[in-house]
Amino acid sequence: MDVYNISTNNSILNNFIKEIRDVKTQKDAMRFRRNIERIGEILSYEMSKKLNYSTSETITPLGKKRINTVNNKLVLCSVLRAGLPLHQGVLNYFDKIENAFISAYRHHVSEDEFEIKVEYLATPNLDNKILILADPMLATGNSLVAVYDILKKYGNINQIHIISVIAAQEGIDFVSKYFPENTNLWVATIDKELNSKGYIIPGLGDAGDLAFGPKL
Repeated sequence: MDVYNISTNNSILNNFIKEIRDVKTQKDAMRFRRNIERIGEILSYEMSKKLNYSTSETITPLGKKRINTVNNKLVLCSVLRAGLPLHQGVLNYFDKIENAFISAYRHHVSEDEFEIKVEYLATPNLDNKILILADPMLATGNSLVAVYDILKKYGNINQIHIISVIAAQEGIDFVSKYFPENTNLWVATIDKELNSKGYIIPGLGDAGDLAFGPKL
């Protein structure tokens, strides 16, 4: 699996990452969602450089111009609910993409132990298509592995791109063992540690709660 950590080069992306981490700015849920969306746009732009292109002719009011455009068949699948703002960011740049949604959440069997449960899926056929998985927090990697185990039943996927906002190195190492070689991870930034409950340190907290409010 190839990993592209976009924060290794300074850009405006760092401003958005700073704001989503900041406990004061996090109180503004609308700004939090918008910043996640903007990060999704930046990651989509970077990812687009690795797609396939073909040349076609465009008619302008004053003539003709040959332009290279993306020719891949793309499917964007977001992990509910935290992935929704990130999904919108990707959708802003790939407006003709097909869409899929899947639920994956932690069911705690004890204070420090949990299992991943998947209870909802809506997806088109994935045969001979590029799958983009959007999940803002790549912590342990268990959710992404559970999601992939289900999605791979719906077609022979050509290539996989994972888009995340913050990833833990432990989660990256875990995911790389289960996903095929033709997988690319596009991440805004990487943190080194997980705590005993499997949350990224320093991370930002629960992305779903910060975007949409606390759950029962």
